[in-house]
Order: sequence, then structure tokens, then C-alpha cells
Amino acid sequence: ARMTAKLTPLAASLPATVPFTGPETLERRTGRPFTARLGANESLFGPSPLAQQAIAHAARDAWMYGDPDMHDLRAAIAAHHACDASHVMIGEGIDGILGNLVRLTVAPGDAVVTSLGAYPTFAFHVTGFGGHLTRVPYISDHEDPDALLAARATKAKLIYLANPDNPMGSHHAGSVIEDMLNRLPEGTLLVLDEAYIDLAPPGTAPTIDPADPRVIRLRTFSKGYGLAGLRVGYAIAASPLIAAFDRVRNHFGVGRIAQAGALAALQDQGWLTQVQASVAAARITLSDIARAHGLIPLPSATNFVTMDCGGDGAHAARLIERLATHGIFARMPGVAPLNRCIRVSVGDDAAMAVFAKALTAFM
Repeated sequence: ARMTAKLTPLAASLPATVPFTGPETLERRTGRPFTARLGANESLFGPSPLAQQAIAHAARDAWMYGDPDMHDLRAAIAAHHACDASHVMIGEGIDGILGNLVRLTVAPGDAVVTSLGAYPTFAFHVTGFGGHLTRVPYISDHEDPDALLAARATKAKLIYLANPDNPMGSHHAGSVIEDMLNRLPEGTLLVLDEAYIDLAPPGTAPTIDPADPRVIRLRTFSKGYGLAGLRVGYAIAASPLIAAFDRVRNHFGVGRIAQAGALAALQDQGWLTQVQASVAAARITLSDIARAHGLIPLPSATNFVTMDCGGDGAHAARLIERLATHGIFARMPGVAPLNRCIRVSVGDDAAMAVFAKALTAFM
């Protein structure tokens, strides 16, 4: 079939791929539902009951658009971080904010630096806006700040670093990030993705002035707060950069129900504390299960455990396939040498038992 709308040369040149194949897609392909959904790093511990109530209450008002200024949620996030609301921008998850950030800062041909195998959505946006990506290797299953900085010769507009890291679950101390900022080249913005920071050990978050123009920090309600289905993330950065988002963002992109749910979740820090304890315990359980079946669990500062399968990418891919036939949705890093591993989200005792049983069936 002929397409009437003519794609731009850039769009026509892009690969026809998406960063993630969803579990729903895989279920439709096989005609079987998964019994344990452990591949997307969602919080199986769920959102705060207070957030659930707020979402239910907001449902009756779903006929109205949400506040395009997101005033109440922005004010609450700003108070949570002891900064002014002019330093906060909310978007459709970190993914939505990344798309707008790249659109604002990267012209076709501009250089951008990331790690080879790091979170693919960032690279997806950079390529989609015509940026030129330099990818540096990990070092010992950690993102490598020195290698990222060494790519300064490219005159990069952005350097992307996730801390803690997806897909490896590793982390750097906040002091390492602060040191990296102090060595950042003039004119380069550090994009610090802290999606998993709520689940990391104390000292992982760097001390950064929200007005610091060298960095934009990204946070989410999808992980610790358990609201991945609502799509709410936020950025903390210098006011001029935050204000620039208004030029390109979808002003009604974060709906009324999403704003209400996120606000209630933020106000229930007791629930987050409970989830943090559950995640820490489940990481130990999951690591024990891995070791019992001949896999090597890597240290994790997130709500997933990355497991070294002791082979290559083909070996790990077979493991993912076998898990799927036993009803387990899991994922693996996409790039060597990280792809010798599989990545499994933590969950309650029941989910962990299902995973252990599946491994026992074929290991």
C-alpha cells in the first residue's frame, strides 16, 4: 500500500524498530498469558492505597482536562526537593521528558554521548531527532563516567548517565556524579536519569543545586511509587531550561487522573518506605534463587537483579525463551558483553517462587 504522506528523509532513514517489545505483544503471539511479569521493572508491590483512592476519586472528573500547569503536583514535588517550582517540569514518564529534552537541545548532526547498551529509549529519541550518537563501553558492569567524559572531543550537547543503571542494576556513589559534573566540558549538559534512585542505597543521590545549569535530573513515579501505568515523571533543572519545555511539550500530556495519583503517592512516603524494605528483601531472595540455579547475581541498587548466565548472548536469549514457555516474562540487555545476562524484576514471595520453579524445571 502506498503512503500518501511523505516521510522526511530523516524519518524515512530510521530503522523500523521500537525500543521494547511489550509483554502484551508476546502474550498475543503465543496466545498464552504470563504467570509472572518480571521483565519491565514494574513494582509488583503496587501503588500506595491512598494513591489508588485518589485515582478512583479523580475518575469521576475524567471528563475534564488536567491542569496544563500541573500546579499542585509541581508544588508538591518542589517542596519534596526543597526547591522552587520553577526548577520542576513534569512529563509523560521520563521517556516523555527525554523526547522533549532532545528536541530542545539536539539539532541534526549534533553529538550526544551515552553508554553502549544503556537505556535504549534515550538513543531512540536522539536518533529520531537526527543526533549523532557516540556510545562508550561499560566497565565491570558499571557505566563508566571517565569514558563518557573522554568523549568530550565530540563536543557533545548531552551526556546521558543512568544512576542506578538499567540494565545492569549497578550504581555509583553520589560523590562520583558530583566529581563528573566538575569535569564536564563547557556547553555539555549531563542528563542524569535517576529512575531507580528511590530504591538505591543512601549516598547514591548526589548533592546538586537545582539551579546548576550543567545538569538535568530525571525522576519517576513508575518504580518505587508503583505507578508505571500512569506515566508520570519529572525533571529538576535550572529554571531557563525548565521554562523552555513549555515551547514544545504536550501541555495536556499528563492527565487529571495521573496528576491526582502521583500527588497522593508523593504524600504517602510511609508506603514508599515499606516498598523499599520489600524490594531490599526480595533482592536477597532473588539473588539466592539465581545462585541456587548456577546463575551469578550482580549487586543491585534497583528493583531488579541482573544475572550473569555464564555464556554469551545466544545462551541468555535461550534462557529468556525457556522462561517464557514456563510463563515468566523477563528481559535481557541487548548489547555484548552485557547480553550474557538476564534481568529479572523483584516481586513478592509468590512471584519469586514461580520464578524459582521455572528455573528448576530446565536448569
